[in-house]
Amino acid sequence: MSESYYETIVVARQPIFTADQRVWGYELLFRSKTDLSQAVITDADQATLQVIADGFAVATENVPAEARVLINFPRNLLVGDAPYVLPANRAIVEILETVTPEPEILAACGRLKEAGYTLALDDFIGHSGFEPLCALADIVKVDILMQTPESVTAIVKGLRRYNITLLAEKVETREMFEVCKRLGFVYFQGYFFRKPEIVEGRKLTASQASRIRLLHELSHGADLEQLVRILEADVSLSYRLLRYINSVRFALVKKVESIQRAASMLGRKNLQQWLQVTLLADMNAAPRAQELVRLSVIRARFFQILAEAGKAPLSPDAMFLLGFFSLLDGILDQPMEAVLAELPLDPAVQAILVDPANPHAPWLLLAQELDRCHWPGVRVQAEALGLPLAQVGAAYHEAMAWTDAMLGAGE
Repeated sequence: MSESYYETIVVARQPIFTADQRVWGYELLFRSKTDLSQAVITDADQATLQVIADGFAVATENVPAEARVLINFPRNLLVGDAPYVLPANRAIVEILETVTPEPEILAACGRLKEAGYTLALDDFIGHSGFEPLCALADIVKVDILMQTPESVTAIVKGLRRYNITLLAEKVETREMFEVCKRLGFVYFQGYFFRKPEIVEGRKLTASQASRIRLLHELSHGADLEQLVRILEADVSLSYRLLRYINSVRFALVKKVESIQRAASMLGRKNLQQWLQVTLLADMNAAPRAQELVRLSVIRARFFQILAEAGKAPLSPDAMFLLGFFSLLDGILDQPMEAVLAELPLDPAVQAILVDPANPHAPWLLLAQELDRCHWPGVRVQAEALGLPLAQVGAAYHEAMAWTDAMLGAGE
């Protein structure tokens, strides 16, 4: 198997929440950098196993050990040995909606159940003929998008005969989230969890306001001495920086115990970005907010990489800030206009964040499609921006790895 084969893999992950908006697990999606609208599937069994094993390891590197991981399996992988390379206590085999309950499929599912695997049935919308798979499944994912509360109620009523756990996917409004909770759904996945939940009268806490002021200072550039002063004035940040610089990522022979030394080793730009990421992660400790932080950092680095390659309308630093602050309204549960009032940004960046009609707003649309792992939409937005899909996939993969390293080491 050629080395180039493995370079085509992109792994994205979407969080799955409990009713109290804690992260229960993730759905992993494997795609090709050269064609983000298609899953990478091959007839070579060994290559398929390697892709799944490597993708699982990459995507779960900084994920809590208790988090469950759902992986899509089309028919040809489901009936083979591919699922068995994954740990049964953590990986959930997700049966795609294109798989029909023929005898060979039912037998394969039975073997997986006997081996201790959890089965999830994907994109169920109440269609008949899938009763045998519903009977075998542990989890049924109900596609909520474009459904009315009445139709969702009917689907749930039809599933009550089975011993299953309900997962609502493509939940995009608070109203549907509340309906699904009342109907007995246990897990939730969808675009709704990225949007701010505005509570009238809410204001930033003193800690959040302090972090906003620091982010404002950093967004306008700071020399190394200023960064060191910021760090030395905050014991928590100092401790975390020393943990970061002494982590296995740097493989240092001698332990670094000085903030000044750590700052010199990282350099101004790397230290500034580490500080920005760490401060953003401190804004809101809620699990939903932390997922938004991760997406924000991925966006920031993704935009920056493309800008460094000359593919973006603003400078690399400006594109980094565009992605970095693009979800701050959701993290803080505040309208974007209110957030930006506390955080004056470059007018060009601010205009993109608040005006959907801005000529550069499609960059945020591309990021949204990547957040949702909606690969056909990624293709459309990339083509509109004149970005080759291979370059988008490579930049996104690099941005995810960079983000996991930054957030993982800073904990």
